[in-house]
Amino acid sequence: MTMLLHACCGPCSMYPQEVLREEGTGYDMLWFNPNIHPEFEWNRRLVNLGKAADHYGVKLITEGICMEEYWKGKTYIEEFGSRCVMCYDIRMDFTAKYAAEHGYDSFTTTLLVSPYQQHDLIAKTCEDKALKYGVDFRYYDFREGFRKGQNMAREIGLYRQKYCGCIFSLEESEFRDKIYSGFTVTE
Repeated sequence: MTMLLHACCGPCSMYPQEVLREEGTGYDMLWFNPNIHPEFEWNRRLVNLGKAADHYGVKLITEGICMEEYWKGKTYIEEFGSRCVMCYDIRMDFTAKYAAEHGYDSFTTTLLVSPYQQHDLIAKTCEDKALKYGVDFRYYDFREGFRKGQNMAREIGLYRQKYCGCIFSLEESEFRDKIYSGFTVTE
């Protein structure tokens, strides 16, 4: 079986990759995260996901771009109701469609590792997208391995971010100034 593992970042991919490897599931990873902002953060997370993929010798498929301006617009409120619903919907729609169009048997996401994400909403969104595109969604509750994955990421020197990724969570983060330090940000 070949699975498509949507990955939001290197640290969040570590424990799910361990689980999939232990159960003998073949998988490729997919980077599609237009929600991550600003662009230097998008690039930093992509580079570190590449390091995690290299660590496990896994193929990393890179799709999409940083779409900060889209997220700054308020049109998502009318269409999706909240930024989190939009974020899950857009990424899981792309993932399920990509999996179906490229011959994967199933898909899952590293978003299911974080105790800070809306776990039930992610699972429901994935189930809906699986039905839409005719591909299996394999549900995992990876949360028990969140800290282990973070420690594994630390051991191989991965950058571990301090916010979920969107510009709104960055502005709400107590680490905002530290995140911006050392980078030139253009308005």
